[in-house]
Amino acid sequence: MKIPIIFLGTGQAIPTAKRNHTSILIKYKNENLLFDCGEGTQRQFRKAKLNMCKITRIFITHWHGDHILGLPGLFQTLQLNKCQNTIHIYGPRGTKEFISLMLRLFVNVGKLNIEVHEIESGKVFENNDFCVEALPMKHNAPCLAYSFIEKDKVRINKNKLKKLKLKPLQIKEVIKNGILNLEKKKIKLSDISYQQKGKKISIILDTAINPNTYKISENSDLLICEATYSEKEKELAFEYKHLTARDAAGIAKKSRVKRLILTHLSQRYEKEGFKIFEEAKKVFKNVGVAEDLDKIGV
Repeated sequence: MKIPIIFLGTGQAIPTAKRNHTSILIKYKNENLLFDCGEGTQRQFRKAKLNMCKITRIFITHWHGDHILGLPGLFQTLQLNKCQNTIHIYGPRGTKEFISLMLRLFVNVGKLNIEVHEIESGKVFENNDFCVEALPMKHNAPCLAYSFIEKDKVRINKNKLKKLKLKPLQIKEVIKNGILNLEKKKIKLSDISYQQKGKKISIILDTAINPNTYKISENSDLLICEATYSEKEKELAFEYKHLTARDAAGIAKKSRVKRLILTHLSQRYEKEGFKIFEEAKKVFKNVGVAEDLDKIGV
């Protein structure tokens, strides 16, 4: 089963006619994980025909406006729709204060269940299916990058079942107890199964290159990475603590990433996004540039 990812916004600080402010949604079973919530994100949900009330967790990379100004409108819509589920919000130092201020600043139109978690690094959420890890980045505000890590799964090998000619009740016993005692032999779960490696999706937004960019993305099946500038503007990237397309590609290559998708593009590339793609392609072959409302599976 592929994990759906929807790019709700792919622009930088100033939106364009084609690119909304940054926001990325990962869907997994009953969980809907929103990474950043730039201005206009709730309209992007509408365009993508997604239900905002199904959001379960919001992960904030940092508190610059283009990554969080969609939160007040989203909160209001969820209140008006009488959203009942608890929304967990994760973010760097200052997140509790900023969320509290945001909720006080606007007149509430209903009740909304929110739990805020200020985080620094390491595993920040875990359930039976996956975990989310975070590491600090190097930006001009407290900033985090995230990895969604699906847990490995035990899968039954149907070909081995046919050879062993096990009955349905015997199969259930092996799965339940890990072993089946027959008259002449024992059958272990490992005899009829294999381990399916879980997927890893890493998200790096707004940072200068630092050791944690490589660590968070290591061996990812997909790296979603900011490419705010081209190599021509690398001095601007250095000044504002951002990445160029070449930087992002270098991270993907060094971290042994399988696939790279670039996002968070400056408005200066509105008509020249191919430059970003071409610069990255010279360093890392399996690369693409995200467009608003793109849907992919990993």
